Amino acid sequence: MRERRWETREKLDFNQVLAVGERLAGLGLKPASPAKDIITYIEEWAVATPDELDRLDPWSTEDVTLVQVRDGWQGDFFLLAGAFHTVYQRYQEVGTYCSVSHPWQIAVPLRTILPRAMFWLGFRHTHAFIRVRLHTVDVITPGETRADHERSLWLEDRQSAFFEAIRLLAVPLKAHIIKDQVVIASEDARASLFCSWPDAFGPSQFEYNSSDAFEFLVPASRLAATFEEPATVRAYLTGFSEEALKDFQTVEPGSRSVYRCSAHCPLDEIPEILATIAPTGRLYATLCELQTQDMLAERQDASAIIGIVGIEGAFQLEARLNRAPLPEDEMGPWLEQLLGLPVTSAPLPPFP
Repeated sequence: MRERRWETREKLDFNQVLAVGERLAGLGLKPASPAKDIITYIEEWAVATPDELDRLDPWSTEDVTLVQVRDGWQGDFFLLAGAFHTVYQRYQEVGTYCSVSHPWQIAVPLRTILPRAMFWLGFRHTHAFIRVRLHTVDVITPGETRADHERSLWLEDRQSAFFEAIRLLAVPLKAHIIKDQVVIASEDARASLFCSWPDAFGPSQFEYNSSDAFEFLVPASRLAATFEEPATVRAYLTGFSEEALKDFQTVEPGSRSVYRCSAHCPLDEIPEILATIAPTGRLYATLCELQTQDMLAERQDASAIIGIVGIEGAFQLEARLNRAPLPEDEMGPWLEQLLGLPVTSAPLPPFP
């Protein structure tokens, strides 16, 4: 689901983070204590070799993914994706996952959707998939009404963008507008279709599956061809041995590698993890979860997370909500009062 997000403006040390936790506790909320076991999410940790993951051995890790990043890439997407699938076939088993992302360009100018979109071509043990994601000009989460005066425009733009992707992919999908929501439906009852990343107007992403591992290679190449500039291309590799990861590195050498994973640790060990993944790694952890009606009894309820963001040896706090419980001009001041720190609106980037 799309989220609203704010973050503190200044960098903090970890003692300042803990002080905010104490402040939240003083307001009757239930933040994590320093000794509480939490899950820390790690992203963009640059490594020279796959075995550098061993530096996280003091902690239990899950969902480990090595991401190969190719910046300024210009090449034949069909050949690149095909090469990844060739290596994948040597090591595929239950729990392994390989996907390649590439931007695509929406040809028709749209007011509510940015022209640069993204797709992923992926391979799992039993199927292949194509995933398409759109990037809206603003985040209007489910239940928010601040764009209702332009609802028809948002719906028509969303439908048009999905129409273009479906046409280029030549997949048996349709984008409908039903009860003021965009709905994507499959004309093939045997195929799996998943829609996600919803906002106030319907999904911003769909994923279509096929048991034929080769079905989407050519269609995905047509999508990639719409983006005529050098692109950042990312390959996501999950569930593989170090031997397999080294084999994947032979696919068009020259990429850089970053890890993403989750780690279990007490809250007060977060600085140690941040030092371990320095200088490039970024981490996220939850400090406190709350329902806004606990603080704003007369307002519409929203679910909120006060999170910790760590990068380059320092910390920030973020507030993520499934909707804004207050008018736009009141959200920043209320969050500043809650945290005791200046904040700014900071939507998450749509494409990792």
